[in-house]
Amino acid sequence: MSRSGDYISAAVSRQVGERASFRCGYCLIAERDMGFSAEIDHIIALKHRGSGEVSNLAFSCSICNGNKGSDIASFTRSNELSRFYNPRTDVWSEHFRLDNFRIEPLTPIGEATEFIFRFNDDDRIEERFVLF
Repeated sequence: MSRSGDYISAAVSRQVGERASFRCGYCLIAERDMGFSAEIDHIIALKHRGSGEVSNLAFSCSICNGNKGSDIASFTRSNELSRFYNPRTDVWSEHFRLDNFRIEPLTPIGEATEFIFRFNDDDRIEERFVLF
């Protein structure tokens, strides 16, 4: 059985992409550099009572979207539960900084997001090195 919000129209997908300048809302890679199609992520998954409204949708690379799955939070190294970065309501530079091709967390939100999304796996660092 389908939940309301499962289907995302091409027009809504385009709107979400345009709003994000066709960059992943999480790792900031441009769609033209992804080597595969971008995906539309439900920031708060439908199974957690998120909606299919545009305000709950983010433009995402498949790696970030796949690593995130339906998760909405994780524990930090200090065992603090923290929600993930929300590309619709948070400012990227307040939670992360790019340092020598690594995405370094600046806050518990950044730390939880970086850990689950695996921003700094070797292949992702290498990808940023090649692209930048």
